[in-house]
Amino acid sequence: MHLFEWSWNDIAQECTQFLGPNGYDAVQISPPMEHIPGSQWWTRYQPVTYNIISRSGDRAAMINMIKTCHKAGVKIYADAVLNHVAAGSGVGINGTKYGNRAVEGLYSQNDFHHGSDPAANCVVNNYNDQNNVQSCDLVGLTDLCTGCAYVQKTLGAYLTDLGNMGVDGFRMDASKHQEAGQLGEVLKKGPANHFTFHEVISGGGEPVTPQMYFGIGSVTEFNYARTLSPKLLAGQIDQLQNFGTGMGLIQSDKAVVFIDNHDTQRGEAKLTYKNGPLYTLANVFMLAHPYGYPKVMSSYAFSDHDAGPPSSAVHSGSSLNCDKGQWVCEHRRPEIAGMIKWRRAAAGQGFSNWQTNGGDNAAFGRGAKAFVAINLNGGSSWGTTLQTGLPKGSYCNVIIAGCTQKIDVGSDGKAQLTVPSLGAVAFHV
Repeated sequence: MHLFEWSWNDIAQECTQFLGPNGYDAVQISPPMEHIPGSQWWTRYQPVTYNIISRSGDRAAMINMIKTCHKAGVKIYADAVLNHVAAGSGVGINGTKYGNRAVEGLYSQNDFHHGSDPAANCVVNNYNDQNNVQSCDLVGLTDLCTGCAYVQKTLGAYLTDLGNMGVDGFRMDASKHQEAGQLGEVLKKGPANHFTFHEVISGGGEPVTPQMYFGIGSVTEFNYARTLSPKLLAGQIDQLQNFGTGMGLIQSDKAVVFIDNHDTQRGEAKLTYKNGPLYTLANVFMLAHPYGYPKVMSSYAFSDHDAGPPSSAVHSGSSLNCDKGQWVCEHRRPEIAGMIKWRRAAAGQGFSNWQTNGGDNAAFGRGAKAFVAINLNGGSSWGTTLQTGLPKGSYCNVIIAGCTQKIDVGSDGKAQLTVPSLGAVAFHV
């Protein structure tokens, strides 16, 4: 899951109080390095140095967070911004000067891509030209020469430092804008055996493809939400029986999938927290379906595209600042949180027992381990008897917190269900 813009102290507390007990596998944290000042969310994606100090906290707080989360059984994936340094000129939040395509004490002009004039570079403006995409400046951000030995060594040392702190893996920002072979050399200079997934936004017919990065990690599959969300919005869940196969998606074992992320919820995403129950059901489907490695988004409320996080903490003593107009905390919704252990129970089981009664409802299982039914109808419940494939017994509906509703499965594997309007029923062994 992605605790976007959470502080290290809040993440540590969340790991202990909620993430670990509910079975979440790992947290993607916001970039931990020194960045430019400013309240906007994107300041975190404008590195100045690789000193561990950011809006989320300092080095000591981050180390404590990692240790605390590990004790709770939760891994930490750091968002690694290696493609560029900050645009323009100024002073980072830790006092480091940058500008004129250089960073004080870290990079000179020759460490960046440039033309005949080391003080200037082209801009990314042609996604049909691989060199333009990977050697020019993206939206004015000063593009590092990731093929240069000193840059590779410096970036590798940063990843190694994070690994030594206990970070378990990396979300590689803007991998599409770094040649895969060069990025692979950077990773070789970082820590070994860390889970790595690359941000590669696919585009039809473009020369840079997600498959280019399979040799150095997994890839964020943006086409997952692009394919799924319109079907759910149109009430066509009955068309998803073969979802993930023959639909132009990358192979499942290389795909990191999501309904929205911090970028798309401010742009192309068709479903975000603002869509209420339908967004929640999209996450239920994602967590139930075997395709890919799912990532749950945890947002803060915003109306301004550039708005940074709330100034108040998520945790303040025993008080929780979720769903109060500031931190949204989608991952705490009972329907989403309940599906985490469901997915763990279904691990290794294939897609099975697909059943539907029209466009707006569908049900399926994961072998003899788990079963889910989803009703997109906003006006009426779905009463039905379905083949679950599960052994005879009484099971908790994990969509409702506290196991207050039981589902009885007969010796024939069938269960009588009432799936509420814009709701779901899910249970597992």
